[in-house]
Amino acid sequence: MAFSNNHTLISRAAKIVGDLHFSGDLQIEGKICGNVIAEGDKDAKLVVAESGLVEGDIRAPVAVINGKVVGDIHSSKHIELAAKAIVEGSIHYQLIEMVKGSQVNGNLIFSGTAESPASAKKLSDATGTTPESSTSFLKTSGQ
Repeated sequence: MAFSNNHTLISRAAKIVGDLHFSGDLQIEGKICGNVIAEGDKDAKLVVAESGLVEGDIRAPVAVINGKVVGDIHSSKHIELAAKAIVEGSIHYQLIEMVKGSQVNGNLIFSGTAESPASAKKLSDATGTTPESSTSFLKTSGQ
């Protein structure tokens, strides 16, 4: 990922009500009541710190979650669920990394690689399934 000069911090004492659109890097240590959306930056990165809370959907190419998210997450590149992550909602991902102790109460939905509709149709016909898979999880922990 290229270095970005756009760094935004939502501090622990901050609360934002409404949708937040960003580019570059965004670190959330406070609370956001609304959707968080990366705008037109394929290298945008969202970090929800341990003290962070997002009540709404997240759309970002790269996301690192170590706080709480109540809503769906859509990550087009990579998502990391750190040890203190709590997600109550579905995660749509290309590549996912889950650390021992992270929690997901919802679905993990693999978005797959960008492929042509023809090859997706062939796979569907051959296996009787679609290339997108869905798995439900309640909690992962190292106990």
